[in-house]
Amino acid sequence: MAVSSCARAFSSFECRSDPDFSRPEIPSAGGFSFKAKSPSPRGSVAARGLSSLIFKFPPNFVRQLSNKARRNCSNIGVAQVVAASWSENQATPAAKAVDTADAALAAIEAADEIICNADNVQLNGSPSSNYASFLSSDGSIAIHAGERLGRGIATDAITTPVVNTSAYFFKKTADLIDFKEKRLASFEYGRYGNYTTIVAEEKISALEGAESTILMASGMCASTVMLMALIPAGGHLITTTDCYRKTRIFIETFLPKMGITATVIDPADIVGLESALEKNNVTLFFTESPTNPFLRCVDIELVSKLCHDKGALVCIDGTFATPLNQKSLKLGADIVLHSATKFIAGHNDVLAGSISGSEKLISTVRVLHNIIGGALNPNAAYLIIRGMKTLHLRIQQQNSTAQRMAEILEAHPKITRVYYPGLVSHPEHNLAKRQMSGFGGVVSFEVDGDLLTTSKFIDSLRIPYIAPSFGGCESIVDQPAIMSYWDLSQKERAKYGIMDNLVRFSFGVEDFEDLKTDILQALEKI
Repeated sequence: MAVSSCARAFSSFECRSDPDFSRPEIPSAGGFSFKAKSPSPRGSVAARGLSSLIFKFPPNFVRQLSNKARRNCSNIGVAQVVAASWSENQATPAAKAVDTADAALAAIEAADEIICNADNVQLNGSPSSNYASFLSSDGSIAIHAGERLGRGIATDAITTPVVNTSAYFFKKTADLIDFKEKRLASFEYGRYGNYTTIVAEEKISALEGAESTILMASGMCASTVMLMALIPAGGHLITTTDCYRKTRIFIETFLPKMGITATVIDPADIVGLESALEKNNVTLFFTESPTNPFLRCVDIELVSKLCHDKGALVCIDGTFATPLNQKSLKLGADIVLHSATKFIAGHNDVLAGSISGSEKLISTVRVLHNIIGGALNPNAAYLIIRGMKTLHLRIQQQNSTAQRMAEILEAHPKITRVYYPGLVSHPEHNLAKRQMSGFGGVVSFEVDGDLLTTSKFIDSLRIPYIAPSFGGCESIVDQPAIMSYWDLSQKERAKYGIMDNLVRFSFGVEDFEDLKTDILQALEKI
């Protein structure tokens, strides 16, 4: 592993994973942590103070380091390590300290290739592979990824601090020049990155098996920026009939302004997909799976093969599935998108969207995002990090409750139809069993009645909130005909399959028996 290689490079330093309060952490590139061995109390931080460890450099030290270590994109951490070594023996000449920096760089470059430009600071490599050596489950990965092997913030705290800053400073003009000439890494400005946000991004990357993830201010921000970044002017897009309405509006009304056209097919229409790929120069196939609100499932593996054969990319919005129930990238998709507002954050208290995929594709998206904006607030990133630590527990409960209630509802005389991938009656049930490990916490169903009867059922519920979201700890219910399509006539709503008696129920983590009792008593009221 990378840690062992660094340990060999620095005989006077040792890697550590256990807390040690004898001296502070020395931040280092690549997420590694080192501590200097101190042979006597005279060499301790208590005796000399923190300044000698980090800020006491030989004359022209930083400039010499940056001149000699041209390949280094993030020499701040290395500078601190070498400065610590130099301060242990002030007779060490600056040139020797620079040579030590070269050794540090060689070790780090052998472990992780550092990628740096003016707009993007991050590490290349698969986060999931780093954690796979000692974490075998998604639940453990969701808790520890981005944190347990080190993070870009020097702290002994178990939890990741919130870095509230709008910009990042340079100590002197020479450092700014090094940054501009790509020898020094910095976010530079808050819109381009944040240390707290990176931890949340690395968690999602680890769960998805992605090289890179970018978090944005909302799910719709992620969707729109992704579409504009990856589809060229005059390009062609394929999408599906059942999808989030705001996404459809963007595709139908805004993308045409850039000359981008779209073919809309049924989620299961493979013949239609092949025809669209044949007739058009398709750049991207974009769909939800499961879809909103009918929870249709797309054969991700087959769709990816067909699209790739024609040179088209595949993006799956996996919000309803979550990274725990479905691995879209492993199934062949190029990009997976989430409204992290929903299950990922899971507490109905934050807005966010994520895009995960290869470093090349995410970098393309990142360039446009850095121009447009929509940066995630670091406090929101912290809420996502906190929420993900219980992701596996919440999903287990929500999967179980939704499956059991779907079966009960399907057998109830006052329910005419239930939409849930876990039911044998679902049109893509067998497909869902192949590509999903769980079927999610949302169930859609139709009440035996009209608009008012359905509204009466919803108003009779005592546990769920009537709200336009899903995936949180609290159960949420809505009537799509009113919540999302009220501006359309009944006939227009029917074109999208939205009937007046349709209900979408997002199950939270409340006790199953309580939810069951509440739903059954509400049905008795109609």
